[in-house]
This record gives sequence, C-alpha cells and structure tokens, in this order.
Amino acid sequence: MPSITTVRRAEPLWHELAAAGRRLALPAAVLAAAMAVLGLFIAHVLAPGWLGREDLAIDRELVGDRTPTLNTVTAVLTNLASTRTIIVLTAVAAIACRIAFRRWREALYVVLAVVGETAIFTLTTLLVDRQRPAVPHLDAAPPTSSFPSGHTAAAVCFYGAVAAIVLWRFRQAALRVLVVALAVLIPLAVAIGRLYRGMHFPSDVVAGLLLGACWLSVTTRGLLHRGEQPVR
Repeated sequence: MPSITTVRRAEPLWHELAAAGRRLALPAAVLAAAMAVLGLFIAHVLAPGWLGREDLAIDRELVGDRTPTLNTVTAVLTNLASTRTIIVLTAVAAIACRIAFRRWREALYVVLAVVGETAIFTLTTLLVDRQRPAVPHLDAAPPTSSFPSGHTAAAVCFYGAVAAIVLWRFRQAALRVLVVALAVLIPLAVAIGRLYRGMHFPSDVVAGLLLGACWLSVTTRGLLHRGEQPVR
C-alpha cells in the first residue's frame, strides 16, 4: 500500500492563491481584531492589577532558577522558532511539499500558516504595545512588544502545519505519532524557553499559543482539507 494518498491534479498557483484569499481574508481580520482587543484588555486593564503581579512573580521566580546549563538549553529551544529558523524551515517544507505532491496546495498551506500568523502577530503587537517584563533578558529584545509571543505562535503554526500534512497524507503510524508529538512539544518548549529567558509574561505565551492554534485551525480547514478526504 503506498505511503502517500493520491491527490487531485495540480491547479495553477494563482488559482490556489485566489481561493486562499477568499477563504482566509475574513477569518484573518476577525482573528486580528480579537487578538488586539484581548491584548489591550490584558495589557491595560488586567496587567496593572492582579494579572500583572502574578505574571511578574513567575518571571522573577524563573530568573532565580537560572543556571548555565538551562541558559544553553533554552537558547536552543528558542531558536527552534526564531525568525531565521522559521523562514528557512518554511521554505524547505514548501519546496518538499511541491515536489512530493506535485501541486501547490500543501506548499501554499505551510507558507500561509506562517505568513498569516506573522501578519496577525505584527498588527497585534503594534496595537497593544505591552512592555516586556522588568527582569534581566537573556536575548536581545526585538522591536515588537511583549504581547503576544511571536515565537510561540510561529512554532504552533509551522510545526502544526507540518504535522497536519503528515496526518492528512501519510499512513505510517510511527511517523504520524512522531510529528504530532513534536507539534505539541516544540511550541510548549519554545513558550517555556521564552519565559525562562525573560522575554515574555506568561499571559503573552498563552496568547501566542492561542493565536497559533486559532490560525492553524483556520488555514487547515480553509486550505488543506478543502474538498478532499484524509487517509484512513
């Protein structure tokens, strides 16, 4: 039995892009608005009170637990979702999908899962403009603000998109279990690493997980699963 499902014939890239635009534009706008409202509420209503105190207390506790070994480990974990890493991995995954499936849908799905998340994240962080935690930072602070965690959201979208393609197209049980495990564990590890390194509040990484999960669900339903049945 073949390991990859039979897919429909390739459609032109412009046709896939047009279909993606029709399906994703409104959900993207709604999600961006929802994240902005949530961020403004957290940063300017809850953060001055109990949430801000709890957020900062957790960050300070993690600073107290720092060791050279953990500093190195969390640097590696953070780099799994750095901007450069995600760009390179997205390009590689898109090329591999185009070659493997001989059409654009899966490649476009991976790219739009990452690009869409980045656009929504960037707009949200500009509108919310939350300051980063007042603790020693182990990384250079990017120009974006603290809410939400872009590293965390990018990890959910990229590694989740790869897992979704494997689940949709491949039959091998071991491979399916492996990619699902990685799609869950890597974003969580990235989120913990960003907290440990003082770059975000806990509420920022939770929001990053939420953003990534919501956008991944939108793109998976709107692009990957459009008009086809999964592997059984």
